[in-house]
Amino acid sequence: MLAPRQPRPRGWRAAGARWCRLVLAWLALLLLGSLALSAQAAAPALLLREGTPSSDLWPHMTLLADPARQLTAQEVLARLPEFEAPRGAAGTLGVRQDAVWLHVPLAVAQAPGHPWIVNIDYPVLNEVDFYLTQGGAVVQKALLGNLRPFSERPLRGRTHSMMLDLQPGQPYDLLVRVRTGGAMILPLSISKAPVLLPMALREQMLQGVLAGLALCLLGYSLSQWWSQREPLFLYYAMLVTGSAGFSLQFFGIGSQFLWRNNLWMELHAASAAGLLALAGSFLFMGHALVGKHPRSRFLRAMQGGAVLCAVVCAAFLVDLIDTRAATAFLSVFGPLPSLMSLPLALKRVRQGDTVSATLFLAWVAYFAAAAVMVGLVQGWAPLSFWTLHSFQIGATVDMLLFLRVLGLRSEALREATDDALRERDAMRSLAYTDALTGLPNRRGVQLALQSALAHCSPQRIIAVYLLDLDGFKPINDVHGHDVGDDLLVAVGHRLQDHLRRHTDMVARLGGDEFIIMASELARPEQARELGEGLLQAFKEPFVLSHLRVHVGLTIGYALAPLDSMESRELIRQADAAMYLGKQNGKHCIIRNDGNMALAI
Repeated sequence: MLAPRQPRPRGWRAAGARWCRLVLAWLALLLLGSLALSAQAAAPALLLREGTPSSDLWPHMTLLADPARQLTAQEVLARLPEFEAPRGAAGTLGVRQDAVWLHVPLAVAQAPGHPWIVNIDYPVLNEVDFYLTQGGAVVQKALLGNLRPFSERPLRGRTHSMMLDLQPGQPYDLLVRVRTGGAMILPLSISKAPVLLPMALREQMLQGVLAGLALCLLGYSLSQWWSQREPLFLYYAMLVTGSAGFSLQFFGIGSQFLWRNNLWMELHAASAAGLLALAGSFLFMGHALVGKHPRSRFLRAMQGGAVLCAVVCAAFLVDLIDTRAATAFLSVFGPLPSLMSLPLALKRVRQGDTVSATLFLAWVAYFAAAAVMVGLVQGWAPLSFWTLHSFQIGATVDMLLFLRVLGLRSEALREATDDALRERDAMRSLAYTDALTGLPNRRGVQLALQSALAHCSPQRIIAVYLLDLDGFKPINDVHGHDVGDDLLVAVGHRLQDHLRRHTDMVARLGGDEFIIMASELARPEQARELGEGLLQAFKEPFVLSHLRVHVGLTIGYALAPLDSMESRELIRQADAAMYLGKQNGKHCIIRNDGNMALAI
């Protein structure tokens, strides 16, 4: 007899129901995923409308990698389902060595009034091939890139662009093949000519302004170096030249205007300019921080870095190393001058050094710009005007801050020159000036007399007066040397007050002897009148604090060119005349016409 059938537990039924629901949900997800993929594969074409004269193609673009770099346009058309949406930041694919195919489906709503132009605004891409296809056949193509002849471009601009012949109501597939040895930055757009042309002109204007600024800075630095022979200005010129040369190549201005169809320049200009700027950076920062100190290990290290850059640049220019190796060297050694200088600069900043503080600000700008540019090159930062131009903007800020360093150095040189001139003047003053009265001494008056005799003539007579004070020794003996010194100073002031300001000169020979040179006299009698006026001036007493004292003058003089044309001879003749006046009773004026015995 069979046993009765036992019913299943209710828990099994519940578990089975849950599994059924999970399977159904999984199938639903698969269905939705397949629908999404089919929807993506069947995404509608970008419809170009007259009301939207410019479109960024990145959101509408898919891509296919070509590691072997051998696919043709026909082969790629057969593999359109394999294309995928780009990953990472918008507008950049990072550094890639393979070729990449880009695909954008297109259609136009109506017959365009102006033709549509597809454009990649990144001039340093090596190969850029545009293919406009319809129904599986290529109807237009253009093979572009900075390593291809500029004269073969359909549109002779600095960027890679092609004019599209689109008919309304017809579907098209735009294929773009890109290969380059560096960063694959792809600012891909499609625009009408009236929109694309002003954009191109604005970029050219910006590059022209920055190139003009660099040219002005270069001219200034070279002229300052030529006039001052200060090496810092020459190192700055190297920095400016390298930075400007790199920007001209990077933004396509060199290819468009300076070295069109020159493949060698296309291959070497940017890296060579970068190496020149790096060498200048080593030298500039080293010299700005320590100056001319041949024993400084820091300076020797910076000079060694500059020499290494020069060797790598020479090897690159003769093709011993390729562009990739030169780029790798720049990437590794580019931040090195700033990193090596940073500890010393921070130490100087804490000490209040303005030059180091300015260099520190320049490094902040450099590292910020370099970080943004590295992010764009590696595909981490999205493409925009500011990220694409970040390094150029940072380099311009650096150049202006370095110009401030040059200004500070020029100011320091000026101050050093002024100090040297003041020291020279002080030494000359000690050599040609009487310490007590501040008047010229014997050397000073002889130098002035020799200069004046060169312009002497019978119509422009020079008189040389030798003066000795009458009654000075008793005053000095009775009242002391301090009173005597005060009296000598007062005598010098009175003599100056009774002379012509621009043509006459008074000096102290020593003791109580003074000498006067009077030039531009028209006749001998005028010299006599000037001497008698001095005698008359000394009839007034001198007031020295609480004392009133009287001193007189005995004057001997000679005339040039009448008596002699030699400075020492004129002084000796005047001295002989003054000595004779002393013997004849003092307080008189006597001329020596050459017949009087000379005093020894």
